[in-house]
This record gives sequence, structure tokens and C-alpha cells, in this order.
Amino acid sequence: MQQRIVGLIGGMSWESSAHYYRLINEHVRDALGGMHSARLLLWSFDFAAIEALQRAADWQEATRRMIDAARRLEAAGATCIVICTNTMHRMAEDVQEAIGIPLLHIADPTAAAAQALGLKQVGLLGTAFTMEQAFYKGRLQDRHGLQVLVPGEEDRAEVHRIIYEELVQGRVLPASQAFYRQVMQRLVDRGAQAIILGCTEIMMLVGPDDASVPLLDTTALHARAAAQHLLGDGTSV
Repeated sequence: MQQRIVGLIGGMSWESSAHYYRLINEHVRDALGGMHSARLLLWSFDFAAIEALQRAADWQEATRRMIDAARRLEAAGATCIVICTNTMHRMAEDVQEAIGIPLLHIADPTAAAAQALGLKQVGLLGTAFTMEQAFYKGRLQDRHGLQVLVPGEEDRAEVHRIIYEELVQGRVLPASQAFYRQVMQRLVDRGAQAIILGCTEIMMLVGPDDASVPLLDTTALHARAAAQHLLGDGTSV
């Protein structure tokens, strides 16, 4: 039987990629005990280069680079691919079509967690790309039947700014935490039954005590799905 290896496409930003590495290893250790850890391969981008492509809306080049990373990981022995960021799932379908191993889409375990709680309507926080474009909301709505609410225009702009100017640089500021709390409450007031932390850095800023509804931490849920791939029947990696 082929050993399972998760290929991580990270560095977008490395702050959240480090959490992926820790969480996946913790799941494997908890499941298997002792000195067990996860079999992982990591391709880590220089996020400055990726952010410049995002800002320029050069999604074609960004897609080319993501496909190249996925193919390198597959060639190195990965048995599945995990893109360690919500925003770059914009090209997830293109990446999946270019490789012969499964890509574990971050929206799927997130939607499964919402459905397990019996939720129908969720709020979504993330980069402007994630909140405003259809690649993420559309998957939640079309594949999983969830209604998705996003903040208003001014709130979206500030949520995005905090991610890029603070969180991806490792800065966690009390004022920004207070702002996110306010934005989440506004989504709850509009009917959100839970809030999706749809950027893998947001978990650095807020936690369960910061909202009146459940928070669906995409980093933690995606990392758990990666660990489940590794564990298979739960007896080996």
C-alpha cells in the first residue's frame, strides 16, 4: 500500500502555513500517539511575489505558478495537495485539472462543519478577493447549499487591509480585533448563524470568545482534512 503524503502549497503567508504544519502534526500525534508525526512535503512561496500578482490581477501567472508548485509536489511523491490559503483557491479547479492526485478544497470541510451544526446561512470574512468573487462563495452556495453573507463595502475594505497590512506580517493589534468583533456582530444581526474565518490568518486575531455565534476556522478544518487523508484507516501514515 502506497504511503500517503500531503503536499502543502504554503508561504501565502508563512504565518498561517506554520499553523497548518503544527495542526496536521498534532492530529497525527493525537491519533497514533508516541512520537508519530505527519508525512508532509512543503512548497513555500515568497508571498511578496504572489501578493504583487494578486494586486495586479494577474491571475493567469498566479495560476501558472500554483500549477507548477502542485506538479512539483506530485512528482516528489505527494498523494494529495493542500493549498494553505483561501484566496488562492481561486485557481483550485485549474490546479486540480493539471495534476493526477486529489486537491483537498478548503471550502468543503468548512461547509461540512456548517452542515453538521445544521446551519443554513453563514457570514464570510476574508480577503476582498474571497469575499467579493464567486470562486469561494459560489462553491459554498452551489455545491453545499449554504447562503453566504459578506460585510458591507467599507467593512470589506478594512477587513482586507488588516489581513495584508497586519496579519500576514505577524502583527495582531487590539484595535483590529475589536473591529473584527464589530463586523462579525453586524453579520449576525443580518442573520448569519456562524462566521467563516475565510482567510487562514484570521484565526490569529479572533477566537470563539469574540463572537456570539460559532466561528468556522478554515485553517483548523482544512488541516484536519489533510490529517484525515494521511491517517486513512487511522492506524498508519
